Amino acid sequence: MHERVLRVSEALRELGSDAEVVELPDPAPTAATAAAQVGCPVGAIANSLVFSVDGAPLLVLTSGAHRVDTRRLADLLGVARKRVRRADPAFVLTATGQEVGGVAPVGHPQPVRTLIDATLAGYEHLWAGAGMPHTLFRTTYPELVRITGGEPAEVAEGSARGSA
Repeated sequence: MHERVLRVSEALRELGSDAEVVELPDPAPTAATAAAQVGCPVGAIANSLVFSVDGAPLLVLTSGAHRVDTRRLADLLGVARKRVRRADPAFVLTATGQEVGGVAPVGHPQPVRTLIDATLAGYEHLWAGAGMPHTLFRTTYPELVRITGGEPAEVAEGSARGSA
C-alpha cells in the first residue's frame, strides 16, 4: 500500500472511522469511472477539489454529479471572486500531501478548511478519495462532516441561493 494511502487509513482510524480503503481494479480519472467501479450513482462520489483563497488552501468536497460554483464559494467566504482560484498541482500536493486525482478529505500534513456540498447528504453512502487516483473509501455524509470538521454548504452550480 502506498504511503499516501497508509496516511489516509491511519487518519481514518485516528478519527474514529472504521472505513476501509478500496483499491480499484482500473484508474478512475472521473467520478463516472469511479462510480461505475464501485457500483454507486455518480452523485455519491465525493470529489475533492482544492482552491487557493488568497494563498490559503480550501478543500471543497462536492458531488460527482455537480460542478463547483466559484461565485458561490466567494460569496460563502465573503471574498471577491478573483480571490478564489482553482489550485495548481504543486499547491495541491503541498497543501494536502496528495496529488490531484487522488486527494482524500483527510490525512493532510496540516488541517485544511473544508466545505462539503450539501447535496451529498442525499446519499446513504458516499465514496471519497483515499490518497491515490485508484483508491477510495466508503463513508456517510454525517461521518464525512465529522472527520473533516467540514462545513456543509451549497457549493454546486444551480444550488438554491441563500441556503448555505
